[in-house]
Amino acid sequence: MNRRELLFGACATILSAQTRADATFKTDEVAPGIHFRRGVDEDATPTNSGAIANIGFIVGRDAVAVMDPGGSLIDGQRLHATIRQTTKLPIRFVVLSHVHPDHIFGAGAFIEDKPQFVGHALLPNALAQRGEFYRGNLDKILGPGKAGPVVQPTQLVKDTTSLDLGGRILQVTAHGIAHTDCDLSVLDAQTSTLMLSDLLFVERVPSLDGSLKGWLAELAKLKAMGARRAVPGHGPTGVDWPSASRDLERYLGVLLRETRQAIAKGVDIGQAAKTVALAERERWKLFDDYNGHNVTRAYKELEWD
Repeated sequence: MNRRELLFGACATILSAQTRADATFKTDEVAPGIHFRRGVDEDATPTNSGAIANIGFIVGRDAVAVMDPGGSLIDGQRLHATIRQTTKLPIRFVVLSHVHPDHIFGAGAFIEDKPQFVGHALLPNALAQRGEFYRGNLDKILGPGKAGPVVQPTQLVKDTTSLDLGGRILQVTAHGIAHTDCDLSVLDAQTSTLMLSDLLFVERVPSLDGSLKGWLAELAKLKAMGARRAVPGHGPTGVDWPSASRDLERYLGVLLRETRQAIAKGVDIGQAAKTVALAERERWKLFDDYNGHNVTRAYKELEWD
């Protein structure tokens, strides 16, 4: 085999591997013009390329908005390719729902489109504190350079704002401290679809990185918005709303009640992390990986309540 044949064979192998990988990127049309990929119920690994969150896009008459660009550069590239297979309309907005890496590190795949990167008013501060740490850690997991860059928001939301896709207006809401301190939700009134990212977990155990009481308060506000369908950050791509919030509210309620009881009994934080909310264990995927952390966060919040 000559050098040219070797080179051609190597390129064909790479292309074939890429095609197989891209073939795994499938989206569901959860409502007319709203397309989401379900993330796997895992933590980031080299095998899954950080594709663990639900990510997607909304198509209007004139433009496209992305709702979370993905958990790594390649995850974002696959989302971008899927958008281009669906429509040639310009990608005008990329919503960065919060600071966690599984939702934002695909943003680098959209830089050349020159969209507005939309984030909570507190997202720049969160990225300043954590962005490079998250990027470095993700590079260690996926391989050097595979995480993608830390992309800063160019349009900040303090309360609410509207994104005009042409004949389709998306309402973006900045929430109080809940899952994190920089959560956004997006409502498509046209289809009564509420895109909640990690303000809603379904099947996969929630991860508390903000305020337990605040999260419950924000869920109550979201339930009052009148949407009929929701897209969670993890779990099925489309669920009935607000009924899909019941499991999350139950878990957060148990976490609140049992953590308060542990504090009142003088149980220390380490022991509480091993005992609080254990009745929820069989109801959630990855429970053992996250419940102890959630209890610790709740304990620190409620200790001086």
